[in-house]
Amino acid sequence: MSVKGLFITGIGTDVGKTVASAIITKALQADYWKPVQCGDLTNSDSVKIEGLTGLKTLPEAFRLNAPMSPHAAADIEGVELSIDKFELPQSDKTIVVEGAGGVLVPLSSTETYLDLMVKLNLPIVLVTRHYLGSINHTMLSWNVLKSAGINVIALVISGTPNTSTESYFVTQMDVPFIRINELEEVNSGTIAKEAVRLRSLISELADWRISE
Repeated sequence: MSVKGLFITGIGTDVGKTVASAIITKALQADYWKPVQCGDLTNSDSVKIEGLTGLKTLPEAFRLNAPMSPHAAADIEGVELSIDKFELPQSDKTIVVEGAGGVLVPLSSTETYLDLMVKLNLPIVLVTRHYLGSINHTMLSWNVLKSAGINVIALVISGTPNTSTESYFVTQMDVPFIRINELEEVNSGTIAKEAVRLRSLISELADWRISE
């Protein structure tokens, strides 16, 4: 099976999506692509991924100054974000694409990241984290993705386990779970350690062949 890339999305902000992207990028020795960066341009997610993995990142399609939702940041700068303007970059490697926020984060008044996921047609990895209300947020995200006919291939559970919550997810989802340990420090060493630990599981999800 030939896989050109995969798309990392989350159930919301601050659930560990960039850490998950770093670990998966490192495990696959992949290229990383952030379609839209909003705010913190000198320490963007691409910059963070390069520092954490030591691997190449691909240029963002849009770089916006305001640390806001893409549609709002684009409006301030008079930029039009349209699905038609996004194309997966060329690469001879697997490309790990990281979204922003959650599944329905708006790119414009008429399009969301869900529309971008549909266009790119990549396997989806959904990232969740346990907190009060996260079951609802996880199931809403899962159902939206599945209703759109998107191929969700894994649920990443970031941080501290919760047996009750996870046992419920088992009854609702027919995909493997990947647990990322709570990292006391997020740095290149801890990312590499998790990438090594999870490499086999990540590569087996879609029968990827990862070179040594």
